[in-house]
Amino acid sequence: MCRWLAYSGEAIHPALLILEPRHSLVAQSLNSPLGAETVNGDGFGVGWYPATDELMPEPALFHSIEPAWHDENLRELTQAIHSPLFFSHVRAAGGPPIQQTNCHPFRHGRWMFMHNGVIVDHPRLRRDMMLALDPELFPLVHGTTDSEVVFYLAITYGLQEDPIRGLGRALRRIEEIGLAHGVPEVVQGTFAVSDGETIWAFRYSSMHRSRTLYYSVDMPTLQEMYPEVDRLRLFGARARVVVSEPLTDLPGAFVEVEESTVVTLDADGFREAAFLRD
Repeated sequence: MCRWLAYSGEAIHPALLILEPRHSLVAQSLNSPLGAETVNGDGFGVGWYPATDELMPEPALFHSIEPAWHDENLRELTQAIHSPLFFSHVRAAGGPPIQQTNCHPFRHGRWMFMHNGVIVDHPRLRRDMMLALDPELFPLVHGTTDSEVVFYLAITYGLQEDPIRGLGRALRRIEEIGLAHGVPEVVQGTFAVSDGETIWAFRYSSMHRSRTLYYSVDMPTLQEMYPEVDRLRLFGARARVVVSEPLTDLPGAFVEVEESTVVTLDADGFREAAFLRD
């Protein structure tokens, strides 16, 4: 349905990843070989935490309903921003209208969220999903996507205290709602969450055939593998990305995330763990 990218590491200009690689996110918006749709031209978004010594109270967002390849503001913005942690997303609308409130990433306080995939038969399930929200969060849902409801449902179930448990409980609740409506395989997707210090990225679907998700190998290893690639020297030792599909053709540069897995990127490094496998 969409393609996305999450970066954590030394502060860089997002254009280094969103615009410049051979298979950059903008390139994938035009041609996505591993995506459910080849073209993802129904808007885009960038969310970033500015480079600062203090934890920002909330990330900055830029959304547009233009195709990513057609928007000059995206080029200007991503070349000017300097950020140690950012999200970017290109959208292929699966039903909800093309409007800014439906563009990812979504924000609540210091938290960001984005999703590639679908809640099957969402229009029929939406009422029950919305009624499961914390009443104080209900009016904060401004768009019509399934993804935004998933985000606020995860917050309802404790995402801000424990992102892995919170999203897991939310997806299980959606599966319960799906079963009640005769939709047994309702959740499909990959999800990314951040609080400005840590990235949690999830690959999960009820049918256990999730959208693709990859992470880059650590930068020192990558620089050692390819000493002749000057571009790699633009990144620091902690630089790492989680992406819907690889940004380059370099063998061994990206590793596929296993089904029903969460990966965590923070100051302590990179970790993988099982997610909703019971």
